[in-house]
Amino acid sequence: MRTETRPTTGVHRPFRLAGLFALTVHLALAGWLVLRPLPVAWVYDANLTPMASLRFATAWQVLGELFLLAPLGLLLPLAGGRLHARWFPSFLRTTGASALLATALEFLASWTPGHVLDVDRILFAVVGVAATHLTIVPVSRSLLQRSAHRPRRARTAPSGPVGPAPASPAPAAPAAVYADPVSSPVR
Repeated sequence: MRTETRPTTGVHRPFRLAGLFALTVHLALAGWLVLRPLPVAWVYDANLTPMASLRFATAWQVLGELFLLAPLGLLLPLAGGRLHARWFPSFLRTTGASALLATALEFLASWTPGHVLDVDRILFAVVGVAATHLTIVPVSRSLLQRSAHRPRRARTAPSGPVGPAPASPAPAAPAAVYADPVSSPVR
């Protein structure tokens, strides 16, 4: 089994820094959305049975839970910087990290007013991350690898005239004949 010791192999530093910045911004936004208190009069009991809350949820709620952490499917591999990683270990790393993060967010949210623990939110978040990773990351890695292995052509000047011929310069004025002071007989 091949393992990479350098996580930045083949990925430009600006891409990795942009991925880290976008990951930080996304996690801050997701944390704010999940951990803010909700003013409600009452709440349901905690849901510890997978897919039990689907009968009460609307399609918009399910899509919102799917898309809440979905960008992590792209941002985690981008921040990791592994260009030549195999797709399955990358998929397992990304979904594992997102499962841990979704579980931590759900446990923290259960301590804030108006929120209860719901395993379906964790499952939907992980499914959203997995779907994003499987649809975007393998394709983008293969495109980046192809562009990295493609030899770059040196830019050369065009072989022939490309447009109208440039206008010829105006004829130069005749050179004035000056007497050389050294060889001149007059001194």
